Amino acid sequence: MIERYDLIVIGAGPAGLSAAIEAAKNGMKPIVFDENAKPGGQLFKQIHKFFGSKEHKAKIRGFNIGYELLEEANKLGVDVRLNATVVGLYDEKEVTVRIGDEIKHFKGDSVLVATGASENMVTFKGWTLPGVIGAGAAQTMMNLHHIKPGNRILMLGSGNVGLVVSYQLMQAGCEVVALVDAAPRIGGYGVHAAKISRCGVPFYLSHTIVEASGADRVTGVKIAQVDSHFNFIEGTEKTFDVDTICVAVGLSPMSQLLKQAGVKMKDTPGGYVPECDEWGRTSVPGIFAAGDVSGIEEASSAMIEGRIAGSVISQDLGFIDKSEMEARASELEDALGSLREGMFAPKNRGKLIEKTEEGIDVSMNLLEHGFVADDEIERYPGVTHRKGIHPVIECTQNIPCNPCQDACPKGCISIGANITSLPTVTENPCIGCGMCVASCSGQAIFLVDEDTGDGYGTVTLPYEFLPIPEKGTKGVALGRDGHEVCEAEVVSVRSAKAFDHTNLLTMKVPKDMVMKARFFKEVRL
Repeated sequence: MIERYDLIVIGAGPAGLSAAIEAAKNGMKPIVFDENAKPGGQLFKQIHKFFGSKEHKAKIRGFNIGYELLEEANKLGVDVRLNATVVGLYDEKEVTVRIGDEIKHFKGDSVLVATGASENMVTFKGWTLPGVIGAGAAQTMMNLHHIKPGNRILMLGSGNVGLVVSYQLMQAGCEVVALVDAAPRIGGYGVHAAKISRCGVPFYLSHTIVEASGADRVTGVKIAQVDSHFNFIEGTEKTFDVDTICVAVGLSPMSQLLKQAGVKMKDTPGGYVPECDEWGRTSVPGIFAAGDVSGIEEASSAMIEGRIAGSVISQDLGFIDKSEMEARASELEDALGSLREGMFAPKNRGKLIEKTEEGIDVSMNLLEHGFVADDEIERYPGVTHRKGIHPVIECTQNIPCNPCQDACPKGCISIGANITSLPTVTENPCIGCGMCVASCSGQAIFLVDEDTGDGYGTVTLPYEFLPIPEKGTKGVALGRDGHEVCEAEVVSVRSAKAFDHTNLLTMKVPKDMVMKARFFKEVRL
């Protein structure tokens, strides 16, 4: 017996759920299959706050976005089948699904493939030892099962995944001993790298792993510098005692079903992907693709691609008219286009960007070492000096993000209509509410009072580690490079529902250190 549906969605991640929701809103009857025990895909691993704007769900943590999608799908009656592995996509849009010990057959008037991507791996001596894991696996262990992947960890890969997961490893109580990448420059957002650097994690660019040591599990790792041809440079070896090596070297689209269905495919630097038009249509009528399976991007982009496909499918099958679809698709394409601008736009991948859109020199120290040098920071428009408390915004790259602008109740921060513009501090008086600090997805905003009148100043910074230091706790302030710059004392810690688990820690430091001190470390006797 073959069950029939208006739309079959393969994959219950951000793209698949978003497409099913859009289709259901238009009166369609979609069914969603996913091989996992829980829907939501990668969203439930993502405990960080998203970039973008309100329409991209900026400053909302990934797992909360996942809950929102699930709630919306449930309200619309979307049929989500879990532990259901799609094993075939055939002519006439017939889908075979393994559910338990049975193979069941379904037919759809349209099929959307949103199977996402799988982690890449690199080989080195000892790479099969227990303790060598992918970054996605580490996220699953930490954020879904609440298990520490290890105690002392080396991260390989400096793209956004490697940077984000390194930070989450530290939040889980792991020690990240180093972040290593064969590339000569950091691949992910500078704000992600900066928050790792100020915690004291060193970056080794133009380095990679020589071998992992250990008899029956990882007990250490050796790295070495590489030349422009990625050959090891003799005499540059360094060893670290670690129990885990975490690998974040990119993703590959899981496009096998599309190839099986006869969809025209193309080999790209980002993987083997289907040929699609701007709305997700493939070369086979009625078969669509959205999300990472059609090209690796952020989850924010995947959700928008899914909604576009859901809208187009609705029009193709007669559930909405063409004008309604075109209006909706245009709105969504504008939102998607804004995510694809700035220094990290697809057109800029692999390029060395030396100037910001404003004509400011990009920090080479940030790209090569993970932090903006003290003598570079003041070139950026968000870094200002004034009496009393005020924001200092160390956002130094053109990335699509603007929640700080909306968060300030007094209009102290301006980005403007272009979402990738560097933020500036206006003349409006700051009231020290801290909403900008808490809303910044890159944790790049600090509130400072450069002179409290007693030879000291204060720095308020975002703090997302446990245990949370108490008022009066003494310790040291770390600079942007993670090195100690001075003694420090916690004068307050603020937590509020509106901050969404980003605590605002205020520390007192000598006034000549206010523009250098960027993290607090408790000194335990």
